[in-house]
Amino acid sequence: MLAKLTAKNQLTLPKSITKEIGETEYFNVRVHNGEVILTPVKIQRADAVRAKLAALDLSEQDISDAIAWARQS
Repeated sequence: MLAKLTAKNQLTLPKSITKEIGETEYFNVRVHNGEVILTPVKIQRADAVRAKLAALDLSEQDISDAIAWARQS
């Protein structure tokens, strides 16, 4: 099955392929042995927030302090 790359580097996937992979908006793209491999990815915004919070290394006390500060009038 052929797909054409446009002058703006856009690629339209054939309808039969999109039906087979289901509804997805994002793809992980990589090249392996000269082949372009697209893997459907479901973006979970909650997961991104959790990862960002984990990277901040906040304690439960930090969170409690922040909530108490925010509730001050």
